[in-house]
Order: sequence, then structure tokens, then C-alpha cells
Amino acid sequence: MAIAGTNEALMGIEFRSFTDAAAMADAAARDIADALAAAIAARGRASLVGAGGRTPAAIYDRLANADLPWAQVWAMPGDERWVAPDHAASNQAMLMRALARGRAAAVHVVGLKTADATPAQGLGIVEQRIRALARPFDMVMLGMGTDGHTASLFPGAKGLDAALDPAATAYAAAITPEPLPPEAPFARATLTLRALLDARRIVLLLQGAAKKRVYEAALAGTDALAMPVRAVLHQDKVPVTVYYAD
Repeated sequence: MAIAGTNEALMGIEFRSFTDAAAMADAAARDIADALAAAIAARGRASLVGAGGRTPAAIYDRLANADLPWAQVWAMPGDERWVAPDHAASNQAMLMRALARGRAAAVHVVGLKTADATPAQGLGIVEQRIRALARPFDMVMLGMGTDGHTASLFPGAKGLDAALDPAATAYAAAITPEPLPPEAPFARATLTLRALLDARRIVLLLQGAAKKRVYEAALAGTDALAMPVRAVLHQDKVPVTVYYAD
């Protein structure tokens, strides 16, 4: 799947660089809190699609102290390893630990994992849960791997082409990375590109020079199957803010 090459300005990408991870997390948390507050003021509720990993966890830690009416916020991971919701590798569990505490204890965390044995078997319920959130999502948080994956849209995975089709109707996909990452060897459920772009704003979180090189390669190329993050970057429907720290 090839996409037209463009530059950051044409794609509506704002690149924000910070000297360290703490400063980046501070700024991202403030901006996300402001977006959620604006959504609540305008529509009475807010929806947040979260990312997994260490960098987002630092942002959730700060967001948990934000003075918001958290009972009016619904949060959901953008992808999920097919493990129990209390498993150490669960993105839902990370959201519960890092965000749903303190001032944010009242936030509604909606998980993707079902009681089904596989993501494919649970896909219908996952689809329903995603569609039940207020859309367009007020904020979508994404990370990026050194292979160019985002959410659980992994290069080489079976079903990736359909999951990256912006004209598709499905909001959920069952994805198994090939090969399985040794640090997280699990099948996954993920929001599709169609779902991720049903948003008012996307933030992409990057840390370290290696990630910056991958980001630059993603901007320079057009093959989204080789680097799925390109499908998010090379689009003009949703503004993207990149937060980067050395």
C-alpha cells in the first residue's frame, strides 16, 4: 500500500522537540488535559484513546493530577495484548495503574480484552466497545516502534492491508505480529486506521535519536505496509502533533 509523499506542513504535522523526557511529558499532559477540558465544555464528555509503553505512562502519571471532571472522561487503549486485564503486559492494566487514580480515579477505562480465547473470536465485542465511545475521539495517543509500527499495526502482520484501509468500515482488527516480539509475544486487538483517524487530534510520542530516525524515514517513504505509522503521518484528515525528546 503506497501513499502520496508530502511534507510535514502539508500533512498538518506539528513537531515539538524537548530537551528531556520529563519536559515532554509535562507539555503533552497539559495539552491533552486542555483538549479533554475543551471537549467536556463543548459536549459534556470526552474520549481518550491511549497508548501503551513507558513514555505514555509518564504522561498518564501527570494527567492523573489534572483538575478535570474525570467522571465525564472515557479512556480506552488503542491496542491490547490478548492477556488478562490484570496481566503485567496489559495496556488496560497500565491505564488503570497510571491514570485511574488520584483526581482521575473516576475516569471510565474501557478495555478491549474479552473473555474469548483469541482476538479474532472477540472482535465483534471489541468493535462494539470502540464504537460506544464518543466519536470523533477527542484525543488519540500513539507511540511508534523502531520497525515503524503504531498501535498494534505491525509490518508484515496478516490482515495489515485491511486494517490500514482508510475506506474500510471496521474499527477493530485482530493482529498477530510476525515474528512475535520477544518482550511481548502476544496476539493483539487493535484499532484500525479507520478508527484512529476518527479523531479530532492525534499525538505521536517519540523518545530518543533512534526513534527520530525512524520517524524521518517514515516521512520520506510512502509504503505504509512497510512502516504502518506512515498511514497516520501521510494523511490530511486529522492534525498530528509529534512530541519528541532526546
